[in-house]
Amino acid sequence: MYTAQGRIKQSELLTQYMPLVRRQALTLQVRLPASIELDDLIQAGMVGLLEALSRFDAAQGATFATFASQRIRGAMMDELRTRDWLPRSVRRSARAMDGAVRRLEQQLGRAPEENEIARELGVPLSEYQQLLNDTNSGQLLPFEELGTDSGESTNGGASNVPFDQLLDSQQRQTLIDAIEALPEREKLLMALYYQEEMNLKEVGVVLGVTESRVSQLHSQAVSRLRARLHDAD
Repeated sequence: MYTAQGRIKQSELLTQYMPLVRRQALTLQVRLPASIELDDLIQAGMVGLLEALSRFDAAQGATFATFASQRIRGAMMDELRTRDWLPRSVRRSARAMDGAVRRLEQQLGRAPEENEIARELGVPLSEYQQLLNDTNSGQLLPFEELGTDSGESTNGGASNVPFDQLLDSQQRQTLIDAIEALPEREKLLMALYYQEEMNLKEVGVVLGVTESRVSQLHSQAVSRLRARLHDAD
């Protein structure tokens, strides 16, 4: 793996870790809108792998596999942030939805129902559910995206690391508490989607609802989490 001077044989590592790039791209793609091409994710991941090859320092203690995995995923996330596929009008509506959820939770002392959120927004329930569908296409991302409303990197461009390393212990506990406070069905949905890595269709089978309904529930759960994280700031 190393030359006599201790330098990584980059060509060997590049060949060895190219399948990792594809695996991470496939895992991420199932959570994204159909407009995001697999090849674009792979290309971004290869940039991350090349960056890992040039920056890896064994003296820091991490294995190259761990370091490369973080860089690959970080490069893919950076690529997605640049896409910004949600229209501004939908982003404004999403912020309004977050605000409505936050106000209602403070008033009611519990997670508000869908019809209560729709009433707070001043729209019919059907329009609110369509908003959930619209906003969800921009929220099918890993948990590290929950820490920011703008979609910008939460680490200021430093080394991309997993969410549980990115946040301090207090912030992690806040997120854990927020997930625990979700309605049971939404909490199960988040566990199936993020921990079991099921796609929306598979989650729908478990919950006994349509894929579209899973999309709505996911969007609503993310809004609840963002509202609670906002209050904790």
